[in-house]
Amino acid sequence: MAGASDTAGIYARESDYLDCVVQVGVAGDRVISVDFPATADADASPDHALLDRIEAYLEGEADDFADVTVALTVPTDRRGPLEAVRQIPYGEQASVEQVARMVPDLDPSDEADLGLVREALADNPAPLLIPDHRVRDGPSAAPPAVEQKLRALEGL
Repeated sequence: MAGASDTAGIYARESDYLDCVVQVGVAGDRVISVDFPATADADASPDHALLDRIEAYLEGEADDFADVTVALTVPTDRRGPLEAVRQIPYGEQASVEQVARMVPDLDPSDEADLGLVREALADNPAPLLIPDHRVRDGPSAAPPAVEQKLRALEGL
């Protein structure tokens, strides 16, 4: 991950824009989680290069976070949809059906496959870095207020 340290831990910083904390879990050079609690974990540090980038993004600087390595600790069948969502560019959006079309093993006309995409989005371990807010008709793992603010930030 560009600009990251090799230190595992929890890093968190208040966001005035989101009106909550942005908290990331890091193991080595991989992000393992992103969440948006009301308060940071007691042992969280505010000092991490990724938090600096997220803060700049929340202040309006376009960033797709494509170079950030996310450790996808999810069932294998959910990896494809989440990896596809990472391909949706900043400021653009897709439908659940379009995401399914981006995954080679999924049929965008199969309701079970569309359900799998929705489940993957709902269980996304790293919303913002895996930008489920760019899927207009799918659930987001981020709280609704955060999802709406991320969509507004990107003009969606």
